[in-house]
Amino acid sequence: MTGIVNTAQAEAWNGYEGEHWATHADRYDAVNSGFNGYLLDRVRPGDRVLDIGCGNGQLTRLAAARARSATGVDLSGPMLATARARAAEVPNVTFEQGDVQVHPFAEGAFDLAVSRFGVMFFADPVAAFANVRRALGPGGRLAFLCMTALSGTDLGRVFGALAAYLPQPTGPDGSGPTSFADPDRTRAVLTEAGFEDVACARVEAGQVWGRDVPDAARFFAGWGPVRHHLGLVGAATVAKATEALAAALEPFAEPDAVRLHGTAWLVTGRRS
Repeated sequence: MTGIVNTAQAEAWNGYEGEHWATHADRYDAVNSGFNGYLLDRVRPGDRVLDIGCGNGQLTRLAAARARSATGVDLSGPMLATARARAAEVPNVTFEQGDVQVHPFAEGAFDLAVSRFGVMFFADPVAAFANVRRALGPGGRLAFLCMTALSGTDLGRVFGALAAYLPQPTGPDGSGPTSFADPDRTRAVLTEAGFEDVACARVEAGQVWGRDVPDAARFFAGWGPVRHHLGLVGAATVAKATEALAAALEPFAEPDAVRLHGTAWLVTGRRS
């Protein structure tokens, strides 16, 4: 793969992070697929769809079933291998490995760009979205999901239980998974990138993290942001953090699964 400027993310998504997501594709879909409808409802039959940060490709495949064609792009070789295998019998799906900030999309090649939590880690988000805008034809639409601030959410409650032992996933400058948690910043970035009619609507969905508390805690501890910080502390701190994690997940246990109530911003706009 050539033309990468976001080298740190490329290393992560072609290393442990990407391998974990590829290995646990069904589990990550169980966490995030409740949000699919917010994006799929915007797909029209004749659309050429671009799925940004497509990962293991579930949304790409589902969009293709409603559209003329769908193309998924991602940094991660491991996840793209999974995506291609799962879409082997879907004729109108293609996948490309690349950095959206600089990927040489054909100008005007798409009618709709979507993303399910795949846009929060750009080193230069204005450049990335300007490149997406160039890839859209006249009147092209954009719709993506991104994380809200953690405060007051179920996920924030779980991370809060880990705060005494591990750093939080979002840096003091707002970088990280919640980099688009502030709608004002999101609107500013997209406007600078050439989009108009930008809107941010808060949406919700259930998220399944495991079949029971021990299972969910193991999976959560293997999730990249948590696993990275667990690797930076001693064994005693790891044990305390793991115990706190299980206790934090206990209130969300139901007879058949551990479910958190997820929140996201649905961000929409169009090419100006």
